[in-house]
Amino acid sequence: MVTYVVRRLITAALILLGASFLVYNLTALSGDPLEEFRASNLPNAAALMQARTQLLDLNTPAPIRYFKWLGGAAGCLVGQCDLGKTLAGQPVTQALGQALVQTLTLVTGATILAILVGVSLGIITALRQYSALDYGVTFMAFLFFSLPIFWIAVLLKEYGAIGFNNFLAHPDIPFPVALGLGIIVGLIAGVVAGGALRRKAIVGAIAFAFVTLVLVVASLTQWFRYPGLGLGVILIAGVGLAFGITVLAAGLQNRRALYAGLTTVVIGAVVYFPIQPLLDLATPLMIVILAVVTIAVGVAVGYFWGGYDRGQGMRVGGITAFIVAAMILLDRFMQSWPAYFDNGKIRGRPIATIGAATPNLQGDFWLSGIDAFTHLILPTVALVLISLASYTRYTRSSMLEVMNMDYIRTARAKGVSERSVVMRHAFRNALIPIATIVALDIGALIGGAVITETVFSVRGMGFMFLDGISHVDPNPVMGVFVCVAITALFFNLVADLIYSALDPRVRVK
Repeated sequence: MVTYVVRRLITAALILLGASFLVYNLTALSGDPLEEFRASNLPNAAALMQARTQLLDLNTPAPIRYFKWLGGAAGCLVGQCDLGKTLAGQPVTQALGQALVQTLTLVTGATILAILVGVSLGIITALRQYSALDYGVTFMAFLFFSLPIFWIAVLLKEYGAIGFNNFLAHPDIPFPVALGLGIIVGLIAGVVAGGALRRKAIVGAIAFAFVTLVLVVASLTQWFRYPGLGLGVILIAGVGLAFGITVLAAGLQNRRALYAGLTTVVIGAVVYFPIQPLLDLATPLMIVILAVVTIAVGVAVGYFWGGYDRGQGMRVGGITAFIVAAMILLDRFMQSWPAYFDNGKIRGRPIATIGAATPNLQGDFWLSGIDAFTHLILPTVALVLISLASYTRYTRSSMLEVMNMDYIRTARAKGVSERSVVMRHAFRNALIPIATIVALDIGALIGGAVITETVFSVRGMGFMFLDGISHVDPNPVMGVFVCVAITALFFNLVADLIYSALDPRVRVK
């Protein structure tokens, strides 16, 4: 294992060296950086020559400038990193730090959501092959995948921001609209439910009645202006989640695991009111500590309930506790929504279309969190929509291949439950080809999303890369390149190691 890793690292270093040489020279030779200064109407030729001297030594050949840059970059190995300066005179390392935060904030959540939703849909459509659900998910996935990201972004701005902000000024839902939305959701639920026609009709009718009732009540109570979950909703949703998580992680036959999940829901309901004063003083560090404590409590509950498989109970307890805590946290954010909505900087239009934050907005942890969330909604949705297709199709194809294997038929012949067949035998092996895609996509996070960042005016890594190319400025381009290349090579290695962990037949030597 160690020999394999060392060999891969040496190969990666050689690849990185050659690629960096090509990227630097291609950028440096792609145009004249002083054209920007000429177009900026500098007062006289002396000022232009001064700018030329300060910013770039254009008389030095590009390969020589590359090796000078490489010497500064090599200092990163000993903690003295010098990637040069941008044309604006800002150190590249400082610009990278700022851009990296913006990019990770923008893209990480979208990628995680796309992976979770895409893999889940892939599994479901594989189990329901050639059904209406399978065809519908395939059609929608490829539809969004084929649409240009800038066009999706424009539609989201028009209807997801401008239209929704207009709605919030008078958040009344007419009964015919609530009825129509209920019918649409009911039809979708009936298709998703599958089974006999009678079962589809019952599920569709329940979904129709529930959605219509919720929309009518939300309109009457002005919920969109004064949102909240409350203890009742958290308790009911928590019980449903405890059953669902138990089905997936252990199966309902493991009663001890179910009791562990239900116990964590009760604990969450008990601490709901006592923890509110503490949440009023929340900081990011406090939230992280509370999250760790919450998971630990859930795992401990599963451990003490015991049962024939204590590990299953611990997983159910930990996951349920985390989700219940997340609902309590969401409820606290909702409590601060009216104050955010009425803030003078927001002016009653909370869903933002550009930027990563509202300038000069003053507020506590909750107001700042809502502001960051509202700025992330549209770009996150845009990135998720165009990323779902690949995860969905790869997972579906992999699951279909695995489900036809002999060992799956053998497991069913032995009487193994369908949940164990799907989750323990099929899904684990179906993850092997998906591991490469997920690892590469996580590595590509650092590169940012150039078009999305440009449309939504987020100054992340993609924006920094594009700005460096357009101004013929190699230093910021190389800064982004180094981050992306190292991350991609690292996660390639991680993907290979995951292969060996998922498939005993694969060994790294």
